[in-house]
Amino acid sequence: MASIRDYAAIVGEDTIDELFALAERLERRSMLHVNSTAVGGGVAEILSRFMPLLKELGLDVRWDVIRGGRDFFTITKNFHNALQGNPFDFSPEMLETYIRYNRMNARVDFDKDVIIIHDPQPAALIEEREDDRPWVWRCHIDISSPDIKLWEFLKQYVSQYDAAIFSKPAFARPDLDVKQYMIAPSIDPLSEKNRDMSEDEVREVLERFGISTDVPIVCQVGRFDRFKDPIGVIKAYKRARERVTCQLVLWGSMATDDPEGMEVYREVQKVAEGEEGITLLTEISDIGINAIQRASAVVLQKSLKEGFALTVSEALWKGTPVIGGAVGGIPLQVKNGINGYLVHSVEGCANAIVKLLRNPDLARRLGENGREHVRRNFLLTRHMREYLLLMHALEHPGENFIQL
Repeated sequence: MASIRDYAAIVGEDTIDELFALAERLERRSMLHVNSTAVGGGVAEILSRFMPLLKELGLDVRWDVIRGGRDFFTITKNFHNALQGNPFDFSPEMLETYIRYNRMNARVDFDKDVIIIHDPQPAALIEEREDDRPWVWRCHIDISSPDIKLWEFLKQYVSQYDAAIFSKPAFARPDLDVKQYMIAPSIDPLSEKNRDMSEDEVREVLERFGISTDVPIVCQVGRFDRFKDPIGVIKAYKRARERVTCQLVLWGSMATDDPEGMEVYREVQKVAEGEEGITLLTEISDIGINAIQRASAVVLQKSLKEGFALTVSEALWKGTPVIGGAVGGIPLQVKNGINGYLVHSVEGCANAIVKLLRNPDLARRLGENGREHVRRNFLLTRHMREYLLLMHALEHPGENFIQL
């Protein structure tokens, strides 16, 4: 694991000094993060990277993961889909199961100065609150147009928090009477998934996964999730391949709190069966993802709904242009025509693939712009700074100006 000072070569010494100054003024205040999975998905990845660095800054921090059965995670996956706009008729028994599992997870020791609860799965833990220490609900998904019945159910818990954090201003809820903050997710540029790699190392890694670099690669990395539209990706690839030579790599993970993953993967397998040039991979490897994003001529994130999509910043950081769905947090990262393209359809995605593959100089310029955009906005050091500022803000409730 890198030391906090190792990031100075990327973001500058002043940035690192500011982090230490902000942390010093917190006088070893403590923070607890709670989510629903230790592996798979962006939340677990972010927490695994910046928790050790917050400790290095002198904070007392801990990360706990709730437990649940398949019934719980099936229900909360439907929560996720409904909060992002897919209506679902939740029975009273389903909602009671959700509450029961949250009560079972009261075993968590809420002994820190600030408690941050991530996403809907553990949101009802707020009922275990026993004192006035601040609780914050951190929502990583797009709830700008949720299933209203489910949101009304969940809001009874979220409204008990002192604050809520969203990845984008448009995700904030005007009907939520708590303080709302924007903190965008981030990537770790020194992690195995994002560190620099030589061309030889990239080639060796891809050979281990059976991926040839003789034909331009178009790839999408992420969970096998219908909102990420893997079938739409295949359709776009097939249309593009009629006009340019390329291959498609779909590399998806199976998060432990997403029981739909295997079902979606089988759907994708069926659509891809017999199609030339398509590689499907589920053996997630950080170094493998690093290599495929570097080797690709184009990276896709053709989502239909999206909270943020760390895979976009990961690819841009490697100097690879990204074609993304114009939804959720993707437009924060992809600036249309500057570091990639935002698309609204299969045909638009196919056209953008063809344009970039036919114009390698354009693709290179867009990739360079993308790396700088990520360096300025979506690296782990910025993320830590904003969490430190959040802690300062929570210690001064009702104040509009805080003198540090």
